[in-house]
Amino acid sequence: MEQRPKPTTRRPGRWSLARILSLSGSEALFLCHCLLVVAAVRLGLTLLSYNRVRGMVTRLNARQCASMGELRLVAWGVAAAARFVPRATCLTQALSGQYILARQGNASNIRIGIERGTGEQLKAHAWLVSDNHVVLGGSVDGFAHLVDHGSR
Repeated sequence: MEQRPKPTTRRPGRWSLARILSLSGSEALFLCHCLLVVAAVRLGLTLLSYNRVRGMVTRLNARQCASMGELRLVAWGVAAAARFVPRATCLTQALSGQYILARQGNASNIRIGIERGTGEQLKAHAWLVSDNHVVLGGSVDGFAHLVDHGSR
């Protein structure tokens, strides 16, 4: 019997109805949860300041370290949900992932940096980091670290 790939092993790409319908019930439910969180954070960043949204996200008391499986699941869910939310930038995704991890009691930091040597135009980027593992945002190479915003 052929095993279906887990959410963490799915290749990025276009989401088709068939692909969504192939998810297990728990995967689909988690994706819906991530979609709601990403959409709410995106709306919050549109209507409110970053500090206000960050304050809402980090108000949860998160102290423990997440397992690699939890980190992979959050990375998959948030990245997949972000494909359905217009302008779900790296900051939106990092805040969303931090909220989801914090709801599970897992600590994380949002790392903000700027691209080195870009000339006239500054390019900022945000990552979600948990226990020195980059969860969302890709590689930090080529960026100068500015600030970390952690869970409370």
